[in-house]
Amino acid sequence: MATAASRHHDRRISPVFLGIVAVMAVSGWAVWTGYAASPGVAVFLFVTAAWVVSLCLHEYAHARTALHSGDITVGAKGYLTLNPLKYTHALLSVVLPVIFVIMGGIGLPGGAVFIERGRIRSRWRNSLISAAGPLTNVLFAVVCTAPFWLDGLDGVPEDFRDALAFLALLQVSAAVLNFLPVPGLDGYGIIEPWLSHAARRQVEPFAPFGLLAVFGLLWIPEINQEFFRLIYAVLDVLGVSDVAAATGRALYQFWPDLTLTPQG
Repeated sequence: MATAASRHHDRRISPVFLGIVAVMAVSGWAVWTGYAASPGVAVFLFVTAAWVVSLCLHEYAHARTALHSGDITVGAKGYLTLNPLKYTHALLSVVLPVIFVIMGGIGLPGGAVFIERGRIRSRWRNSLISAAGPLTNVLFAVVCTAPFWLDGLDGVPEDFRDALAFLALLQVSAAVLNFLPVPGLDGYGIIEPWLSHAARRQVEPFAPFGLLAVFGLLWIPEINQEFFRLIYAVLDVLGVSDVAAATGRALYQFWPDLTLTPQG
C-alpha cells in the first residue's frame, strides 16, 4: 500500500517540467522586451516551450481525472509529476507534436498516458477522462487569446502578440483534432464507452493508425484548406486575426519554409 510519503513523491512537480517552464518564461521575456538579437529564435523558444507545457498539462488532465475516477495507479507511473519523459509514449506525446509544429504549424494531438480502464467506475467517468485532455487545450487557447477578446493589447509588443496568436492557433487546432471521433484520438475515447462490445472489437485494430490517417488527410490541399479555414474562424471568434496568427507563424519559422502550410 502506498504511504503518504510515496504519494507525495508521486505528485511532486518534476524538475524537467520546471525547466521547460523556465525556458518559456525567459524566452517570453526576451520576446516581450526585444532583448534577443533574433526575434525569430526567441519566438521559437517561447512557443515551443509553451507548447510542450500545454502537452504536459493535457496528459496531466487525463491522469488526474483518472485518479479521481478510480485508477490509483497513475501516481506510481509518474503521470502526476508533469514530467513528459514519464509518458507511455514520449515520442508520440512530445517529440512528434513538436516536429509537426516545426513543419507546418499544426497542433498535433499527443500520445496518451496509460489508464487502467477496468478500474474506472462508470462510462461517464471514462468519457470525462478522455475529454479532460482536449478541454485543457481549449482552456489554454482561451488564456492565450484573453488579451485579444478583452481588448487588452495596449502596450503588448507586436512580436509577443503575434507569438500568442500562433500559440492560440496550435491550441485550437489540437483541440479540434483531438475531439475528432477517430480511433486513437480522445474524441473516440469519449464515445467508446457507449459503443457495444462488438463495435469496439471491430474498431480496435484501426486505433494505432487513426492519427496517421488524420495526418495523411491534412496533406491533401483541399482538406488542409478547409481545416485551417475552420481554425481561423474559431480564432476570429476569439478576437485573433488570421494576419496575427500567420505573422506569428512566420516569426516562429525563421528558417526557409517547409511543406505543410496552413491555408486560409
